[in-house]
Amino acid sequence: MELSVLNREGKETGRKITLSELIFGVEPNDHAIYLDVKQYLANKRQGTHKSKERAEIAGSTRKIKKQKGTGTARAGSIKSPVFRGGGTVFGPRPRSYDFKLNKKVKQLARKSALTYKARENEILIMEDFNLEAPKTKEIRNIRNNLQIADKKSLFVLPAENNNIYLSSRNLQDVSVIIASELNTYQILNAKSIILLEGSVKKIEEAFKL
Repeated sequence: MELSVLNREGKETGRKITLSELIFGVEPNDHAIYLDVKQYLANKRQGTHKSKERAEIAGSTRKIKKQKGTGTARAGSIKSPVFRGGGTVFGPRPRSYDFKLNKKVKQLARKSALTYKARENEILIMEDFNLEAPKTKEIRNIRNNLQIADKKSLFVLPAENNNIYLSSRNLQDVSVIIASELNTYQILNAKSIILLEGSVKKIEEAFKL
């Protein structure tokens, strides 16, 4: 697939970039995408949930009534789960939701996601640029020029750029990521992916097995 390189004004520069068919033209694997997105969301979970069990509840351990002769069920402690304020039975405990996913499956998932975006013409190539100072207005103008102001956008940079990151931070529907950290979830979550010219080579290097 061959795409024209656009400048900050949204006009063609006359240069074109050919996207590798090994990355942007593979046979998509939906199950690999599912697994990679599932792992990404699982890794974001803190897993700090906790409820107190009967051994952790503050309260007396005195036997609240005699064992027999009351006509009701026996009860040994006010901290029993059957009483209000008692401990929770099988409540949540701190845990990690992480799980292992093979590197080749993750690579296939990301290639599949990029292939879907390429098929839907949701990938734009933009020449490398820099901002002298963080200005949200600059990113907003670029999106207007590219005619993607109403779309959730993902800017893929070849390397870290603090000014571009800070300029986009206040825009709710704009994300910035470097090519080496590109993941399936963010690819699919964006309606328009803007690849800076230098990031295309970085993606090819990162996805090379």
